[in-house]
Amino acid sequence: MRPPKIETEVLLDRLMDVLKSKGYEGASLNDLANACGLQKASLYHRFPGGKKDIVLAVLEHADKWLDKHVFQILKDSAKDPHDRLKKALRNTKAFYDEGEAVCIIRAMGLGTGIEIFGEELKGAIHKWLESLTTIGVDAGMKPGKAKQVAMKALVNIQGSLVVAKATESTTPFLSALKEIEETYGKV
Repeated sequence: MRPPKIETEVLLDRLMDVLKSKGYEGASLNDLANACGLQKASLYHRFPGGKKDIVLAVLEHADKWLDKHVFQILKDSAKDPHDRLKKALRNTKAFYDEGEAVCIIRAMGLGTGIEIFGEELKGAIHKWLESLTTIGVDAGMKPGKAKQVAMKALVNIQGSLVVAKATESTTPFLSALKEIEETYGKV
């Protein structure tokens, strides 16, 4: 009997959902396989290195999505910075399911995940900061100020996701995005 087929993007989204909810240590191969409707052997076929390879693929998948839908938009200096920011924030809201989703950076940054995937997580943070700094400079901020505002914006995004999850309310996340838009719009 042939194993069920699942498109790569759907597979990675389902794997990411499990990893976000259970973290690296908490997600078993059974959890990951069940979420995809696959046998563990099928996961090992696609990811010979097991859970570590799965996480690396999921992080790369998230990075590619964010790069296309957030980072490149923020850094596209040919377009109006305020329009770019609005579009990037809309896409950020979609990526985090209106504030319902846990951030994959946070989920993989707990326990041994930070030791194993630290470089990938640092890279993701760097891309956020670089993109948010670029939009700040393009909106008229001096580079030092743009860097400070970018750090605060990223902390607001990440922190508001934690608070949203803990309070079972998306209001903190949605408020954080609105505050970010207002901060960059004041320039």
